[in-house]
Amino acid sequence: MTDDIPEREARAFDLESGEIIFITQRDGQFYAYLNLCPHLQTELEFLENQFLDQDGEFIECSTHGALFNVEDGECISGPCQGESLTAVAIEIHSDGGIYLKA
Repeated sequence: MTDDIPEREARAFDLESGEIIFITQRDGQFYAYLNLCPHLQTELEFLENQFLDQDGEFIECSTHGALFNVEDGECISGPCQGESLTAVAIEIHSDGGIYLKA
């Protein structure tokens, strides 16, 4: 639910496929990505649901310190500069639910 993801925070979710995604909120918009750094395919967070930097401004890889734009997943600093996180298509329903697009 949208209420489960506060502004400038992120939450991880396990998919039936075994993949892990995370969803974050910025200015009322929701963004979803696979929980994999493009550098070495490691999970991004080292503490549960800690996907953002200290200021809540960028997505941060805890392994390499790489920083990614929330809005498009592009790496703007670190060893994977120029690469991007893998976006996951979601849609927000009027009931407040966040659903994967088919």
